[in-house]
Amino acid sequence: MDVSVTDVNEVEKEIHFEIGIEELTPYFEKAYKEYAQKAEIKGFRKGKAPLHIIKTLFGESIEYNSLDTVASDIFKTAIDERNIKPINEPTLTDIDYKRGQFLKFKVKYEIKPNFELKKYKGLKFEKINHVVTDKEVDDEILRLRKSQSTLQEVDSAPDEEHVITADLQQIDESGNPIIGNKDTDIRIYLANETIYPEMKTALLNTKKGEVKRVKIERIEKDKKEINNIEITVKKIEKVNIPEYNDELVIKLSKNKITNKDEFRTQLRKEIEDFWNGESEKKLTENIISEIVRNHEFIVPESLVKNILDSYIEDLKNRYPDKKLPSDFNEEEYREKNKSYAVFQAKWFLIREKIIENENISVSDDDFNTLAGKESVKYNIEKERLIQFYKNSHSVKEQILTEKLISFLKQNSKITEKQTEDYNI
Repeated sequence: MDVSVTDVNEVEKEIHFEIGIEELTPYFEKAYKEYAQKAEIKGFRKGKAPLHIIKTLFGESIEYNSLDTVASDIFKTAIDERNIKPINEPTLTDIDYKRGQFLKFKVKYEIKPNFELKKYKGLKFEKINHVVTDKEVDDEILRLRKSQSTLQEVDSAPDEEHVITADLQQIDESGNPIIGNKDTDIRIYLANETIYPEMKTALLNTKKGEVKRVKIERIEKDKKEINNIEITVKKIEKVNIPEYNDELVIKLSKNKITNKDEFRTQLRKEIEDFWNGESEKKLTENIISEIVRNHEFIVPESLVKNILDSYIEDLKNRYPDKKLPSDFNEEEYREKNKSYAVFQAKWFLIREKIIENENISVSDDDFNTLAGKESVKYNIEKERLIQFYKNSHSVKEQILTEKLISFLKQNSKITEKQTEDYNI
């Protein structure tokens, strides 16, 4: 048997086989016997026909039909002997069989890239910490108060705390309605920062039954757009925002907090916890990005494809029937997201190598710690969770990743910066 491996690139390989008839014979003999066990031939009971008759009548077709299996078996033996570990499903190509002489074929496969770890410790990063201000807390309290608002129908809207129900008719420059461009019973909250200023100005101090005309000018894609709209006010409701007091706090906290000062303190802590989480997440992203940038190697296409496949599956799961819309362009989506999939594939391979290099592993203590937290959160017996976690590959990977990120942060040079800016 002649076996040779050709490097298409660092990760894509092609292995060539040429096998003589002497080495093929045992494989064919096995195929004859398997066929004979279920063969129905006139004059013989099922599976009892002599092997020489099977060979005479069906030998050629049996040999050709068994070639895929024979090639697969030979390939598996060859890669085991050479300690080759494909990371994808190998592809069998160019089968050439001359009966009684030889079998030639090729198998294409990919392997993990063999790369050297570059610097991943001692890297410098800036961690931006958002400082929560009193105004931020006040704004959140106001948002919560507004969530408990009631509406009262009135005749006019003297300030922004009003909701207008109106019909919006698009008109031309002469004031004539444009057929097919009318929206009815549109609710407009005047305090909403996203509504057009021209519309807000027109509706402030308006009265029920009034008709207002508004010209809205906007630049879209370097082109000036003008929309003339006729607004017919049908209903006006005043937004009654409840006072911030202990009674409201009891309602908002579902009886967990009874004092408005205590609620404010707890709310500030929750906002701070949110921004601390965002800061840590951003630092993690920066560390991973820098480490990936430090490494240059070819990523196996099969790994990139698997990641893109997972994106598609995630998208499908967002729909009730688990199917993408008929107008969804999957090819365009894959092309658009390929660069990020390559990035993720590189990080997957680098992550795996750093974990091995630093002997990072999952211990019983890790399972106990996680189960201790989760048992309280989900009200599930701790021991049951521990057993589940130990049998869960995804949980083990999650713990490994958390330990790796913690290790990388501990071994990075991080300077911290405080800011009231929301863009961290």
